Amino acid sequence: MSEAPRKEVVHTRIWQEEAEPDNPFATRVARCHGYDVYGDMLGKASWIEMVYLLFRGERPSAQQAALLETLAVALANPGPRDPMVHAAMCGGVGGSTAAASLMAALAVGAGQYGGAREVLLAMQAWEVCGTDLAKWRHHLAAPPETLVDVWPQTEHPPGFDPHGVTTPLPVLQLLDCLQARSSGGQLSWLQQNRVALESIVGRPFNLILPTTAVFCELGLSPSAAEMMHLLLRLPGAAAHALEQWDYGFKRFPFFPVELTDDPGQKVVS
Repeated sequence: MSEAPRKEVVHTRIWQEEAEPDNPFATRVARCHGYDVYGDMLGKASWIEMVYLLFRGERPSAQQAALLETLAVALANPGPRDPMVHAAMCGGVGGSTAAASLMAALAVGAGQYGGAREVLLAMQAWEVCGTDLAKWRHHLAAPPETLVDVWPQTEHPPGFDPHGVTTPLPVLQLLDCLQARSSGGQLSWLQQNRVALESIVGRPFNLILPTTAVFCELGLSPSAAEMMHLLLRLPGAAAHALEQWDYGFKRFPFFPVELTDDPGQKVVS
């Protein structure tokens, strides 16, 4: 008795495909968490709704989609001052490939200074402290030690600018805009307690705490929030890398260095 052909199974809760009858390598129907992507979602769902569906496994409400889209606009381009964007710019001005420039951005943007690792640590703080100011005070006074040996001990409380004096205007504008679209959870609490939290640390907020408050309200885990943060900040890195390809190294904006012993400046007697 011959054996029936074995059916290959892809283990994923996210995606289900049906092949074309005449080509097993081509997809006829693709479903994301049960939604027919090409048959039903195209022209009806937004990019933000698709991202939320991929990460959370369910369709966002209108309020959730608006909250995530607002955050996506704020994070789309961290700007040339940001180390992640600067890394992509260095790749672009050096003639690196597109993938290399983006990988440089991801590598730098994964870190603990305004990067995705800081997002994960801030999310863990939200898990421990919630909206209890006393717990935040204790957590900020005695942060947990880093146990994973690939990461050094943090040098500043996640969500606060270690070099800041006053809260940057974009942080205040983002927090105001997000709070207006919030259902009254972490974002409202953060808005009400910003001054108290900044007083505890002696440093102002950066963008991480408003960002992670959104991720909390959307139900993301710390690891999912870390990944989402990397994703949402890539457009600016890509655009600046493309710009630097066109400009070339002579117009690279950072940073002019004056050499005291520059041989090109020596006067030949």
